[in-house]
Amino acid sequence: MSKKQEQSFLFIITVISIVFLPFAIIKRSFKDWIIVYLVSVIGNSFIDRYLVSKGYLSYNVRPFKRLFSIHFPFDFIHYPLMLLYYNQWTLHSKLFSSILKLFPFIIPLIIVETWAAKKTHLITWKKGWNWYHSFISLVIKFLLCRSIIATIRVMNNGSISVK
Repeated sequence: MSKKQEQSFLFIITVISIVFLPFAIIKRSFKDWIIVYLVSVIGNSFIDRYLVSKGYLSYNVRPFKRLFSIHFPFDFIHYPLMLLYYNQWTLHSKLFSSILKLFPFIIPLIIVETWAAKKTHLITWKKGWNWYHSFISLVIKFLLCRSIIATIRVMNNGSISVK
């Protein structure tokens, strides 16, 4: 895949994600979804920055290359969007059900990331990083964020924010 095709691919999926993002946030319980979005952006960007600085990952084709070493569209748009939809789908789910519902979100992400690492220059895995490291880190991040929003709901007397 040429660099131009990689940039076009990245641009197209970013535009699609930007179109879907408002629909994921602007719903009943707006406060909860803003919290999920912010927790996902902050957490994922810190983790991504750490992995890039330690040399496990590198992003050769990325927007805002001079400003960020991380993959800005993934950390600020794609990942938070997936996490928002996951949290909305598991809003009233028990732990086991929430874990099962992870797979429709994480497996496609891992497939795309593995394809990108092997066939493009969008992401490079280094120092033994592999698809299963990404899989485990995504599972942990999804469940951690889900736990944070569940804890906030418990602190909010078990109710969902309505404004």
